[in-house]
Amino acid sequence: MPKMKTKSSAKKRFRVRPGGSVKRGQAFKRHILTKKTTKNKRQLRGAVNVHATNMGHMAQMLPFAGL
Repeated sequence: MPKMKTKSSAKKRFRVRPGGSVKRGQAFKRHILTKKTTKNKRQLRGAVNVHATNMGHMAQMLPFAGL
């Protein structure tokens, strides 16, 4: 039986919080910021949780996270 492996891209992008939720960074904040409004850029600050509908995918990508 082959070993289970964690997706390398997922372990770089996500962190599992103690309560079992998964923290992710906001998209659309890397480049082409001049045409985005100040309000839009301000609301993209900080980290948010992965939505509950995507937690099945997270459990597959991070098999040792206990999700």
